[in-house]
Amino acid sequence: MFPAGAVVERALAASTADEAIVLVTDAHEASLRWAGNSMTTNGSSVSRSWAVISIFRDGPNSARVGSIASTSVDPADIAAVVRASEEAARTAEPAKDAMPLLEPTEDDSDTWEQAPGSTGIEVFAGLARDLSTGFDGTDRLYGFAHHQVHTTWLGTSTGIRRRFTQPTGSVEINGKRGEGSDLASAWVGVGTPDFVDVDTPGLLSELSRRLDWAARRVDLPAGRYETLLPPSAVADLMIYMAWSMEGRGAQEGHNAFARAGGTRVGERLTDLPLTLYSDPKASGLEYRPFVAMPSSTESLSVFDNGMSARRVDWISDGTIESLIYPRATAAEFGTTATVPGENLLLTGGSDATLDDMIARTERGLLLTCLWYIREVDPATLLLTGLTRDGVYLVEDGKVTGAVNNFRFNESPLDLLRRVSEAGATEITLPREWKDWFSRTAMPPLRIPDFHMSSVSQAT
Repeated sequence: MFPAGAVVERALAASTADEAIVLVTDAHEASLRWAGNSMTTNGSSVSRSWAVISIFRDGPNSARVGSIASTSVDPADIAAVVRASEEAARTAEPAKDAMPLLEPTEDDSDTWEQAPGSTGIEVFAGLARDLSTGFDGTDRLYGFAHHQVHTTWLGTSTGIRRRFTQPTGSVEINGKRGEGSDLASAWVGVGTPDFVDVDTPGLLSELSRRLDWAARRVDLPAGRYETLLPPSAVADLMIYMAWSMEGRGAQEGHNAFARAGGTRVGERLTDLPLTLYSDPKASGLEYRPFVAMPSSTESLSVFDNGMSARRVDWISDGTIESLIYPRATAAEFGTTATVPGENLLLTGGSDATLDDMIARTERGLLLTCLWYIREVDPATLLLTGLTRDGVYLVEDGKVTGAVNNFRFNESPLDLLRRVSEAGATEITLPREWKDWFSRTAMPPLRIPDFHMSSVSQAT
């Protein structure tokens, strides 16, 4: 393909707008599936997506914006996309988030001309070899492994040149044992940047342990139960909360972070020293350290393209610390601009493992993961969803059986208020939001009264 950096330069040179921004992403992807103890499909792909953003100025903070995306790899199409972007800008309404474009502050010129990162099915060689051991057993294994390597180039007419290669991988294994009413199902998953660190034998061992727990079945009614949330379930709840932390929504009273006359920044949620943060340099969870957006949202603005992403503490030592503000929104409300993170870490718990917390439980429930999470009430961030692939009964410090699934109704904010114990933080894979947000590190949490609102027939 025509080099991505050259696409940026040619599009910027062709622009007749007052200002222009060009984004190019080259995506290399590989996948592997298995079902019923057999490999089924594998494949790899290479693609390109790019966008030209044209800006016509009516003043420093007044502008019209047009953005046109393309997947063409023919350099002859560049000029046409630029012209279409300019036409879209001329007919657009004035942008509410208009700001001066940023000037260059960091230099990626040393990598600008490099080829994009790549991957292929060979990345799964170790995983496939180790899975074969599980295929020889009596449990039926199903699953999916996916690896993406996305390289992004960003150029602006003000001179910004940024480039970053983002690897993202995951493995999910579902195990089934028995038939009919005796069918037991369990799930394990892990995120990885390169598959070198995937402990497949360990995943298979944990899967077998969970299926063993299901040998005894117990039916329980809906109600409030002391519940242990594993890191994966905690991640899914914290991700939804992080997505909801928009500063404008809080300032205008539209979300759960609003309060009379302002926002809830500064409010203490818990006496536990829990800190929820995003950091592009977090080891093993690194992400693109700059904004690269083809269109504006309430959280990100095209006028902030090239803005560096830094560590942001959303909750610090149990207190709400920050909300998401693009530069224009921050200027409007007199606060600091913050870039939403592409990873999420919750720290401040003890060094206890989930097994340690099980051993200290007199009677309660242990979840595997959450599924089909939906918002019920944005004012309180009340969420509903289902448990899936294993809810277990803990009695006298031991898992004694599997119980039926439930629908839950809980707010992540309320959970942080009520949490009575947090364990050791570990890198984990969210089950529900994996396709959109996979880089997380969370501790297991003990909730003394988790609300199982109804019994579910889901497996």
